[in-house]
Amino acid sequence: MEKQFFTGVGHIEDMIFLDKTSDGSFTSGKEGVKAIFTPYDRKVEFIAFDDKTLCNVKSAMGYPAIYNVPVSNYEGPAKAILMDLDGTSVHSESFWMWIIEQTIAKLKKEPKFQLECEDEPHVSGHSVSEHLQYCIDKYCPDKKITDARKLYFETTEYEMKEILEGRGKQGAFTPAPGLKEFLTEVKGNGIKIGLVTSGLYNKAIPEIISAFHTLNMGDPFDFYDAIITAGQSLQKGQAGTIGELAPKPHPWLYSETARVGLGIEEKDKASVLGFEDSSAGVISIRLSGFQAIGLHGGNIHASGLDSLCLKKYDNLCDALPLILGR
Repeated sequence: MEKQFFTGVGHIEDMIFLDKTSDGSFTSGKEGVKAIFTPYDRKVEFIAFDDKTLCNVKSAMGYPAIYNVPVSNYEGPAKAILMDLDGTSVHSESFWMWIIEQTIAKLKKEPKFQLECEDEPHVSGHSVSEHLQYCIDKYCPDKKITDARKLYFETTEYEMKEILEGRGKQGAFTPAPGLKEFLTEVKGNGIKIGLVTSGLYNKAIPEIISAFHTLNMGDPFDFYDAIITAGQSLQKGQAGTIGELAPKPHPWLYSETARVGLGIEEKDKASVLGFEDSSAGVISIRLSGFQAIGLHGGNIHASGLDSLCLKKYDNLCDALPLILGR
């Protein structure tokens, strides 16, 4: 397909063009709408006008939102980078998909239940509730999300304890290749680093602590300039947060990390890069007003979002010249 240019999004080629948005609010060719298009995973819909593009972020939980897609640029050297956790800093997506699989197996009372390959884009990169709701809709529509969440957190608590005591699933949390060298070089050049994840605190923090322990890098809370998670899980005796309803691809996690955590002002946005391996993360970065760097190995290409990345790399260290302006 020939590349087409749209304000805020840039040139695209791997998208599905639609006559209408899924909720019927916008129609292509009417009321100034130039085109409507969606990635292959259909998690969001772009509504393009002559002078702007809107992004309709759909929600399996029933709380969609529409954002303006800001025009983003990058001018090196970088003043700050924003780092995704799962799949970008730490390879753990297969573990968390396994936890989802175990949860649905318990919910269905079918110990041998297995997810299908086509489920992968829908059970990684978004919030726990989004993942579980997708599985319920597909595999057990008679079950409740509240029951699924209860089983999920019980399973997670048990498996995390097993891992910390050396009995858990092998290879659950593996540092990304070159992570230590990459982070050390970036920090050594005075560039701020923020860690951003859609994962809840009780599952995300053990991941990065485990990775830093493996790499002999000390305490990640001392190393990173800001760490933003999707907050705490909502359980009895515990206060939850909006993270379950506003995860990636919503812009808020990256926006909060940059503006509140790192103090990045509007005038400095062109000096910031976000690193992601998921389609949801790339959209979140772009909706926050930053350029995105994609890492091979996630679902960016499968979702048709290569064109929304400034660059894509196999290894984090390959991006150092771009970051450092060399």
